[in-house]
Amino acid sequence: MTDSAERIYEQVLVARCQTGDEAARAELVTRYHARLVYFVRRLLGDDCPIDDVLQNVWLAVFGRLPCLRSPAAFRVWLYRIARNHVCTALRRRRRWVDLPDDDLAVPADDQPAFTREQAGLIHVCLGRLKPVHREVLVLRFVEGMTYEQIAEVVGCPVGTVRSRIHHAKSALRHEMEARDDP
Repeated sequence: MTDSAERIYEQVLVARCQTGDEAARAELVTRYHARLVYFVRRLLGDDCPIDDVLQNVWLAVFGRLPCLRSPAAFRVWLYRIARNHVCTALRRRRRWVDLPDDDLAVPADDQPAFTREQAGLIHVCLGRLKPVHREVLVLRFVEGMTYEQIAEVVGCPVGTVRSRIHHAKSALRHEMEARDDP
């Protein structure tokens, strides 16, 4: 399916869910659950149980879905809900550290090309980054969201998203280089 056909299909699927179609709900969960598991796990860390957070996310999504005005906004809306539940869980654990929003506009540089062999190393090093860095990297490079979509999810200006991605990529490179040194 092409990207535009995929987006249209997802919009129809969301609209069907809004009318109470249980099969459409099941398909939405199937489409997004594994991706949400990865996103939530990257933000909470590997040592934290995520089942309660995910259950709360899906309960909130299906409870509020009838109020979603635009089915096209579903993906960003879903990740915003997931992020909010992760923040709540982290606050409860008292491990969330809010970084100040800096409005440094950093030009987007070329995205590095990672080999398949580096994928495992990237996964491990992602877990060592600050939550705000993990968050923007996962949304940008795993979920393929635009800077504008990420800004909506995390609730900050696009310039801040650019800055966070720049700093997150630098931190990830530093972690990877530190692992490569004997």
